[in-house]
Amino acid sequence: MTNNDILIRLRYAFDIKNIDMVAIFKLGGVTLTKDDVQNMLIKVYEDEEAPEQFKACNNKTLEAFLNGFITFKRGAQPGKPPLEATGKEAPNNMLLKKTKIALALTTEDMIAILHDGGINVSKGELGALLRNPSHRNYKECGDSFARNYLRGITNKYRPA
Repeated sequence: MTNNDILIRLRYAFDIKNIDMVAIFKLGGVTLTKDDVQNMLIKVYEDEEAPEQFKACNNKTLEAFLNGFITFKRGAQPGKPPLEATGKEAPNNMLLKKTKIALALTTEDMIAILHDGGINVSKGELGALLRNPSHRNYKECGDSFARNYLRGITNKYRPA
């Protein structure tokens, strides 16, 4: 699953408009135009060649979006500088951590969302996915796990 797929699925799950996407990127410290965002949201399949206007989303840009999403959902913390994107962590693990923060989810909430998405996971397994990459019990999140998590998020948060 590419970073662009993650953006597309999050946009769908929360019904985020393009102008709000631009604002969220700005909150994360990345200035993009509406056209840039639309070009990132072009769905490209693995066996297809990307259109000329397609813009790939790297890890740092995705992390900036997720940081902006936290601020968008929870508001800015007075007296604290905004989070800075490093792009060093695996995108799927970053997705889990940042959406947990943005939506103020507990571990039980995340387990319920994952169950709704079709995955049964224990607290220990989820904890391994949410750990720091340098921790000895850290586990990298796979694409199918992230897809099912996003499916559960969509089922829970997508407006009817």
